[in-house]
Amino acid sequence: RTPISREKPYLHIGATGAWQVRVPAAQADSRGISWADGPTAGRDLPLSSFHVATPAQSASVLAKALDRGKNLLLTPGVYDVDRSLVIRRDDTVVLGLGHATLTAVGGATPVVVRHQAEGIVLAGITVDAGTELSPNLVHIQGQPGNKQKPRTTTPSTTLNDVYIRVGGPHIGRADTSLRIDADDVLIDHAWVWRADHGVEGFTEGVAGDTDRWRTNIGRQGLVVDGDRVSATGLFVEH
Repeated sequence: RTPISREKPYLHIGATGAWQVRVPAAQADSRGISWADGPTAGRDLPLSSFHVATPAQSASVLAKALDRGKNLLLTPGVYDVDRSLVIRRDDTVVLGLGHATLTAVGGATPVVVRHQAEGIVLAGITVDAGTELSPNLVHIQGQPGNKQKPRTTTPSTTLNDVYIRVGGPHIGRADTSLRIDADDVLIDHAWVWRADHGVEGFTEGVAGDTDRWRTNIGRQGLVVDGDRVSATGLFVEH
């Protein structure tokens, strides 16, 4: 049995023929599939509650959509993110299709969840470091060790299929890839890595594997300062 779990949201067509995003509810002490006795428990969000983003849109457009109270549905592609996408509203869903990639530009932290936000779901996204050093790539803010906050059966933030990468298709630099300062965060499959591979000779004057070690900078993969942070499928390497 799994003490706490939450399945990944998914896009589907509802009974009326309209597109919806199903957001499964958190489960405690679960075992086996969630649809054995009927549909997975959860809620359906109409597509109208989402800003459907394309890589041609700027980070400012996406950030303003979040500020207006929209969820985000990221269509496949690479997004240049030169300012943080800050999530402040409870129960916000950010869902990527085809592992939409958010690439840091100018040392930005692409994804920030504010400490007061609850019930956030980040799913199906890749967050890439850029060529300038970012302090973090994903920052789940919080007030670590806040003893006034009661335990909860619903995660404050859930990460489903979230990949965070330093280097690979281009030079990447980040101090910390994933920083979790909040309590009651659930990680359901995350791969956080600093690439020791890439295109040969993509910087001048240096060749071979040492090229990547010297240019792709990632001091820390994961830092957790919150309480009751759980992970089912967590990979941090290099």
